[in-house]
Amino acid sequence: MQYQANRPSAGALLGTSPLVQASTDGVPDLQAIERSHQRSSSYGIMRGQRPDLDSLSRADLAQTLEANQTLSGHARPVMETLYDQIRNTHSMVILSDAEGTILHTLGDSDFLAKADRVALGPGGRWSEQLRGTNAIGTALFEQKPTTVHAQQHYLDANRFLTCSAAPIFDHRGQVLGVLDVSGECGSFHKHTMALVRMSAQMIENHLLAGSFPDCITLHFHSRAEFVGTLVEGIVSFTPGGRFLAANRSAQFQLGLTLAALQSHTFASLFGVPLSLLFEHHRKAAPGLLELCLHNGIRIHGRAELRLRDQHFQAAREAVIDAPGLLPPAPNTTTPPPSPPQQRARHQRRPDLQALDTGDVRMSAIIAKLRRVIDRDIPILITGETGTGKEWLAQAIHGDSARFGARQNRAGAAPFVAVNCSAIPENLIEAELFGYEDGAFTGARRKGALGKIAQAHGGTLFLDEIGDMPLALQGRLLRVLQERAVTPLGSQRVIPVDFALVCATNQPLREMAARHAFREDLYYRINGLQVKLPALRDRSDLPQLIERILEDEGGPHAPRFDAQAQALLLASHWPGNLRQLANLVRTSLAMAEGEEAIGPHHLPDDFLEEAGAPGALHDGMHTMHAVRSDCLSIQDNEWAAIERALRTHAGNVSAAAKALGVSRNTIYRRLKSRGH
Repeated sequence: MQYQANRPSAGALLGTSPLVQASTDGVPDLQAIERSHQRSSSYGIMRGQRPDLDSLSRADLAQTLEANQTLSGHARPVMETLYDQIRNTHSMVILSDAEGTILHTLGDSDFLAKADRVALGPGGRWSEQLRGTNAIGTALFEQKPTTVHAQQHYLDANRFLTCSAAPIFDHRGQVLGVLDVSGECGSFHKHTMALVRMSAQMIENHLLAGSFPDCITLHFHSRAEFVGTLVEGIVSFTPGGRFLAANRSAQFQLGLTLAALQSHTFASLFGVPLSLLFEHHRKAAPGLLELCLHNGIRIHGRAELRLRDQHFQAAREAVIDAPGLLPPAPNTTTPPPSPPQQRARHQRRPDLQALDTGDVRMSAIIAKLRRVIDRDIPILITGETGTGKEWLAQAIHGDSARFGARQNRAGAAPFVAVNCSAIPENLIEAELFGYEDGAFTGARRKGALGKIAQAHGGTLFLDEIGDMPLALQGRLLRVLQERAVTPLGSQRVIPVDFALVCATNQPLREMAARHAFREDLYYRINGLQVKLPALRDRSDLPQLIERILEDEGGPHAPRFDAQAQALLLASHWPGNLRQLANLVRTSLAMAEGEEAIGPHHLPDDFLEEAGAPGALHDGMHTMHAVRSDCLSIQDNEWAAIERALRTHAGNVSAAAKALGVSRNTIYRRLKSRGH
């Protein structure tokens, strides 16, 4: 079988999951198969008999589908992802209900024809009582993941199959259905079961998230890097802290069954009051919360509050009433003072003219863009990281008729940017296309509008589009062709109208040639391609420096002196415009209140790259420029380091803190001196 190389291995994800209390290698459980054969014989089924191929009537199937609408809504997006993992392997993905009736299938066309001959399609009934030993029916009876391979099927007619199935449980522990991958027995792969299990767990997590529109949910794991992944524990509570539900990973980590958890609260499970979650959640960037389970194991958690306003307000008031748990609410009538540098910022309206600062290549790019703006021609921006691709995209939007037509109205035409490499792969589909209520783990009540729909009437900017998963490229292509989007878990079709700008630093044409990027999508987004020059190759660096200084600090901000300007002009700028903008912003902060920005105001890492004196400090005193007849720059730096190390008895951390540099800087100097 073929699997996408950029996905984590099944073993890496499942190694800490409760779903693998049994074997994870995909080898059938022979004892379970033997028990199933004995049951099949007791049902009066004969191995060589012709199987019952009767399927549900169209009316009965419609009724069954309606009864399982919630399961189907959560499972179908996961089925699509799973099928993309096994595509072209003579296999299919199957969803059945709790009775073994097949609800939906996705598969390779050549295998679907063979599957139809044994009623392995929607409406087909695959309980053990009707079909004997088979993965769907046996997984339902055993209530655990089951692989049935070739001759292990009870009926001879089904022995051309290899099947791996996992039951899907709701938050009460009841079986809702089965997710199965079936294929020709020659296509058996030991990793198939791991993929099926992971997909079943994903569906269960989606179902759990959609079960309680008003709740407090904690996502947790003993290892911080696993929070937000498939194996995280998820446990939900009422606004008052009473236990509601937990996924199987949470039950495993807590060491308690669902029945035992019913008598618990947040405080009894984690040893702290619920108010701690509210206190943590109020932070602008709360990060992960460290908690301790009742069994002493330390975990890392992320709180998610999906509550109606009155519930949240009541809970918040309860927290405020508890002394010392929350700081007072900020005064909403008087905004807090802005930092000096933020107050001075004077960002000009983004447009192409603002980016035309004298470089010939940039001027040519801008001239081309002006010819295609508002002509429904997609624009693809390429270039190194940091060359200003998003700035250019914003300028294209600022010069568009869409922006101009609405800039005097209450709301400007939207510019919606999506970084395809920054969103986790299991979230990007929901981010782009939106989702219905309960269609996604952590889904907001009543669902959410995706980025594509948010861009309606404006500009959609897809940055790092070369990192978009192949499975989603087909859906994006369909949206671009049909000008409509369907949210996850929905049948609604939402018309969309937007200008498309994409960006990448990857060679998409080469990727398309080796099938790492869809060729049809490449030609769909490549209406006009422009390549931004690297900063080191531009002739307008002095003008860019002045422009960014004014944007960041205003017209009266200090300017770089001759020495600092010379260092900036001589730099190779590996980070391009992003590096320059960050350097200017940092230098303005360091030089606040002074008349000019000198070399000692520049960041140490930039000075090291430039081979210039570092911003080493001895206490509060800056190391000033050295007379030409004295020691070299390096000798002065080394003298300062030696003095600091002697003062702090060789403690590198203390010396670094005194000098205002990182420990790595001192270690590098020590190494260069042979220490």
